[in-house]
Amino acid sequence: MDFTPRTAIVTGSDSGIGRATAVALAAAGMDVGITWHQDEAGAQSTAEEVRSYDRRAVVARLDTTELDGCGGVVDDLVEQLGGLDVFVNNSGTGANVPFLETSLGTWRKVVATDLDGAFVCLQAAARHMVAAGRGGRLIAVTSVHEHLPRVGSSAYDAAKHGLGGLVKTIALELGEHAITANAVAPGGDRDPHDGPGGRQPPAHPPSRRSAGPTRGRPGDRLGHRLPRLPGLRLRHRRVLGGRRRHGADGAAGRLPPDERRLAPRLGRPGRDARTARRRRRSRHPRGPAHGPTDPRAGRRGPLLWRA
Repeated sequence: MDFTPRTAIVTGSDSGIGRATAVALAAAGMDVGITWHQDEAGAQSTAEEVRSYDRRAVVARLDTTELDGCGGVVDDLVEQLGGLDVFVNNSGTGANVPFLETSLGTWRKVVATDLDGAFVCLQAAARHMVAAGRGGRLIAVTSVHEHLPRVGSSAYDAAKHGLGGLVKTIALELGEHAITANAVAPGGDRDPHDGPGGRQPPAHPPSRRSAGPTRGRPGDRLGHRLPRLPGLRLRHRRVLGGRRRHGADGAAGRLPPDERRLAPRLGRPGRDARTARRRRRSRHPRGPAHGPTDPRAGRRGPLLWRA
């Protein structure tokens, strides 16, 4: 089937990722339906940018917590656009509250916005695509926290996990109609709506001494650090790109702090593998008929190597 998309809807496209997506689709030659929840001026600004590409822009307010009405908003936009080829579910919210302090009201608001409303809108869009018989593209913007939970975001993490699973099921069921479904899991962005009612700043800024994954947003300084594994002792040299760093006098010099932190911890090529083999032999002797004489033990048997 030759699929040439001409119309698209992007929810939550008054700013940030949604706005950039709407403009990119317009640049690709599509008329775009734009929705907003609180920032009508931002939605109109997005519409003007879409029209600068000589494409149509239709603007509507969408509240995904109003489950009885958000499907109708999608239906109205499809009617005004004259069809629907691409639907991007970008609307969402979050709450920066520890699990033990999350109220049922906060939980319900986040899950209704990020998961329940997404289900209603995706279903409405899919029904139009199936009825048209031309195929389509369904895209849900989840979050990196679909895969990596974040402290203080129990409701948000649960909703995004659920949305990712929903998209997988949609893909299985609608493939026969030439409709694809995919989830996009971006990291943090600098949306001006970050703060109360939107994506929250980190509750616990990352620390240079943190032993596990940082509890800030993706992209924060230092990123995610690997946990220290108890009982793991390796003899190694710090290298960068497989070569030791030397100073001007030829002596091995110290790496700059940032490079020391990021450089892989490696020994001489093959050394760790050889040492492991020798240790296995020492734990599982092959008997007196095998192996050379160990001069340190004064007997025949497997040669014991000191790591």
